[in-house]
Amino acid sequence: MKQGAGHAIFTAECSHSFHFHCIASNVKHGNQICPVCRAKWKEVPMQSPSLDPPPGRAAINPVGWPQNDALMTVVRRLPAPRRDLSRRHVVPLFQTPEPSVFNDDESLDQQPLIAESKISLDNSSLRTIEIKTYTEVSAAPRSSSYDNFTTLVHLKAAATVSSQNPSRNHASLSQLFQNPRAPVDLVTVLDISGSMAGTKLALLKRAMGFVIQNLGCNDRLSVIAFSSTARRLFPLRRMSDIGRQHALQAVNSLVANGGTNIAEGLRKGAKVMEDRKEKNPVASIILLSDGQDTYTVNGPGANKSQPNYQLLVPLSMHSGENTGFQIPVHAFGFGADHDASSMHSISEISGGTFSFIETESVIQDAFAQCIGGLLSVVVQELQVEVECMDPSLCLGPLKAGSYPSRVTANGRTGFIDVGDLYADEERDFLVSVKVPADSSGRETSLLKVKCVYRDPLTKEMTTLESDVVRIQRPEISGQELVSIEVDRQRNRFQAAEAMAEARTIAEQGDLAGAVSVLENCRRVLAETVSAKSHDRLCVALDAELKEMQERMASRHVYEASGRAYILSGLSSHSWQRATARGDSTDGSSLIQAYQTPSMVEMLTRSQAMLLGSPSTQRLVQPLWPLASQPMPR
Repeated sequence: MKQGAGHAIFTAECSHSFHFHCIASNVKHGNQICPVCRAKWKEVPMQSPSLDPPPGRAAINPVGWPQNDALMTVVRRLPAPRRDLSRRHVVPLFQTPEPSVFNDDESLDQQPLIAESKISLDNSSLRTIEIKTYTEVSAAPRSSSYDNFTTLVHLKAAATVSSQNPSRNHASLSQLFQNPRAPVDLVTVLDISGSMAGTKLALLKRAMGFVIQNLGCNDRLSVIAFSSTARRLFPLRRMSDIGRQHALQAVNSLVANGGTNIAEGLRKGAKVMEDRKEKNPVASIILLSDGQDTYTVNGPGANKSQPNYQLLVPLSMHSGENTGFQIPVHAFGFGADHDASSMHSISEISGGTFSFIETESVIQDAFAQCIGGLLSVVVQELQVEVECMDPSLCLGPLKAGSYPSRVTANGRTGFIDVGDLYADEERDFLVSVKVPADSSGRETSLLKVKCVYRDPLTKEMTTLESDVVRIQRPEISGQELVSIEVDRQRNRFQAAEAMAEARTIAEQGDLAGAVSVLENCRRVLAETVSAKSHDRLCVALDAELKEMQERMASRHVYEASGRAYILSGLSSHSWQRATARGDSTDGSSLIQAYQTPSMVEMLTRSQAMLLGSPSTQRLVQPLWPLASQPMPR
């Protein structure tokens, strides 16, 4: 930037920003105290932003982002924030008037999508769902009847290029999304209340920098910041060169101050989605908060003994409403003081997931795992239909977790509304059937499974059907082995039910009773066929249940981390989708349920960036080139 056209800005750990030359002069004379909030700085600016750092010490980056020159130039040389000296705090940037209608979203670039759609048609075999079914036993005596004969319906979405190549080298990373993918409209709703000041806000800025760099040029991003009120800092813009720069400016302007008004933040986020003129195929909201709503649920006049968390979520975002507008909110509870119950409820109501960021430094990995999924959606509006094939059969309950399910009045047909699937994602549902005795034949036709879904790129609806599920009906049956696939999923549902029951008991104050429920579940699971076969899922479930027991050691431990950990686990198992909790984003963790290859790839990039060694810095360039998305040849 030319001399006189702007000044370099230093953003301190406490989130306050200053002209670089002013604060550098201050520090040179030994003053390492923030002039605004009086916080003592551990990191101080160098003498000149243009000088190389002394040996053994890196120059300070305002928000800890990777040093991509094209992107960081704008971060280093932002317009100076206005300061209200009478109030002794920094006034945030981007204080332009907000429009009454958010219909100023940047137009979509249709040409690449058309080209991608053609290629998608040519490679339609890659964009499909694999359907498998497993019965609890393969044969049942003719003379026997069953009230709850269990069939497992297993679905798996198409794989990405990178998941077919297990190599983790730079070449495989560059091919991560060579298959055409559906672009995303993403709105981030970020808590910047006073409790976010300091390290938390700095880490949030770094994590948002990672998100911005890894969105493609056809993806669009909007940023909402909330404290006592909420404000749209950045309209829905494509992440082109200039879009990235403006998004980084908006995020870097964030200053922590005020209370926590989650409802207003979500209202603004929903308004961005509702008012947009055009829509990308995939849409989602990321919500992050480190505190408790002090205006709607816990505000004056609210029933604090039985808080109504539905008040936090705009009606248009309720997944059960027939509004045609279902945007999932992926909620992230940050630290020990956030309201895990409200964040979990927000995610459940909207059809999203809840992650617990226990360690502040994990925030970027948690975001990385989330967007790794969002950037790989291959199936939308998926509905699973299960139909009885024999007139004498009748469906029992459908075990589908949080997914809406229903059985018709005659008991012959059942439906499960699944929605989106990420690449390589799997879903397992247990279907129980009432099977009568049968003396007429050697086999019984049980079910047929049908999947109807929309391709997010072509918009075409596709219908897939499974083969008819049959069981043999011998006159006399020998000892039948229980299907390990069915047994494994029974264990998963049983563990999730135990988690929910333990959480209810813990909320009533009986921690010993809650621990007992989890211990009993572990004992039962240990005697199952899959556990005795050292099945990986069963090992992970036992480790997770044990971790939950330990987080119920005392009321203090439960309040600080136990509740959030359990709720995040429930969210993960009920949606069969990965959430961040504890060390789940660590490659050595046992608890990595439902991670897809795309999520793992994005986590690898995040951790390589954080590691910051020369050998890994090559991996932290954006997944998409800044100028354009890669196109298949």
